[in-house]
Amino acid sequence: MTADQFLERLARHGPEAAYLFLGKEPFQRERARRALLEAALGAGDRQSGFSHHDLDEETLASALDDARSLSLFASRRVIWISSAEAAIPRGDAEAAAPALAEYLREAPPATVVVIECSRYGFEGDDKPKMERVRKFYSAIPATVEFHPYSPEAARAAAQQMAREAGLQIGPAELALLLEATAGDLARTAVEIEKLRLFAGARKVAAEDIETLVADAQSSTIFALVAALGRGDRARALEILDALSRGGEYMPLALGFLAAQFRMALAAREAGLRSAPQIQAHFTRLGVRMWPQRAREIEQTVQAFPQERLKHAIVKVFEADRALREARPDDRLVMEEMIFALTR
Repeated sequence: MTADQFLERLARHGPEAAYLFLGKEPFQRERARRALLEAALGAGDRQSGFSHHDLDEETLASALDDARSLSLFASRRVIWISSAEAAIPRGDAEAAAPALAEYLREAPPATVVVIECSRYGFEGDDKPKMERVRKFYSAIPATVEFHPYSPEAARAAAQQMAREAGLQIGPAELALLLEATAGDLARTAVEIEKLRLFAGARKVAAEDIETLVADAQSSTIFALVAALGRGDRARALEILDALSRGGEYMPLALGFLAAQFRMALAAREAGLRSAPQIQAHFTRLGVRMWPQRAREIEQTVQAFPQERLKHAIVKVFEADRALREARPDDRLVMEEMIFALTR
């Protein structure tokens, strides 16, 4: 079941004896965890009724022994077992965990066991590993999967968070915030609270996000890419000055420039012409990309012919190498790169 289905079932029927939580997505998992603790323990048993076990440090059997035992201090209990993948034996994992099947046959009342695997996702190299986890714990009938949000779902969830926080933020600023947090709603929630305290009753501006949110200065670096694409040396130097005054770490800025130029070159060589095509292409390759980033790559493709993109990648590489020399003048290295790319 999905996180939303879990919350709905929990509200209607209360907690079950055991759950298997699967997936990396932290925001949904934390929301599910809080709801389960509230439903299973309430306020009275929250401290004394919760026990945590890590299977990287102990066995599944010992954790389940704790679940069987009665507590002198709590009438209701939640036993949270993390690192579920650590208990899976090497080799064949087709059979369910025998200790778990035995426990579930005589699960004590008023005790909820949650076994959690947050190390793996559901795609790529993680997929067969996740299937091994699922098979090993197949005795648990209630499985909750925490899949990553799609860009559209993340945007809708972030908009809802902003409304609940009373934060005034426009569509462009919200897109910048999601780009800076890579769609991680756990981070987005923290940044929305920071912006609420910082902006107060006024509307959030892009400058607020660039000031408060880590990685948001990538938008300023993209403005540098755009200026380089136009051959606008004066504007490129102005942006470099802004980055320097803002304390931007120049090797990090060069890393972003290199990634932008390489993706644009790959898009051009693949014959991609639009942002949706670019987003779909890189997603198929396993590179998660947000619509705003795809639009930025589209604009870079339009601004740079193929030979200029190759030349830009070479110059960025040379600048990066110069920055790694003994006691370089970072500003001078960056200016030389800008002059080379705007001739």
